[in-house]
Amino acid sequence: MKENRAIRVWGSRVLLVPYEAHHVMKYHSWMESEELRELTASERLSLEEEYDMQRKWRQDSDKCTFIILDRKHFEQNATIDRQSREIEAMVGDVNIFYPPDSHGRVEGEIEIMIAEPSARGRGLGKEALCSMMRYAQESLKTRTFTSKIGFGNVASLQLFHSLGFEEVSRSDVFQEVTLSFDASDPTVFFPWTKDYFTETIET
Repeated sequence: MKENRAIRVWGSRVLLVPYEAHHVMKYHSWMESEELRELTASERLSLEEEYDMQRKWRQDSDKCTFIILDRKHFEQNATIDRQSREIEAMVGDVNIFYPPDSHGRVEGEIEIMIAEPSARGRGLGKEALCSMMRYAQESLKTRTFTSKIGFGNVASLQLFHSLGFEEVSRSDVFQEVTLSFDASDPTVFFPWTKDYFTETIET
């Protein structure tokens, strides 16, 4: 998606950066975890397939994805190059998919993964999720967010419900619930994104 190729999204504790090739090795190591694949309903990919997927997420107009960095960790390593700092500070990813029937980008399906165990339970996921939705709301004009979450993914269900997502359907076949959030209010994400700002970067 062209709009996020040279954009970083800053928050109090997180930094969202475009998913680039230098992130793939660490991302691939995360997805070797059977638990993470089950929680995110993901298939196991080879490293080559992971690089192909990264290119698609960066180039396709119906996708928008960011790698989530622990901002404090990223800023503490100011003496090394940016790519190395990003890799060391990676904790997960957040992405939006815009289905063909979403009327442009009015409605998007959002997903988040906090892959690093040490980063869980610290509020990073909530801030990253809200920062992503605020970016999509303000820059991509998205007004409705949906998310499909497995019955067993209790942490994600609690997170999305705490933000006001409401259940619209559930599938016993796929063992997942579909949640929806109305983001037509331009200030709805302000309480969770007080230090939010975006900047253009060279990629």
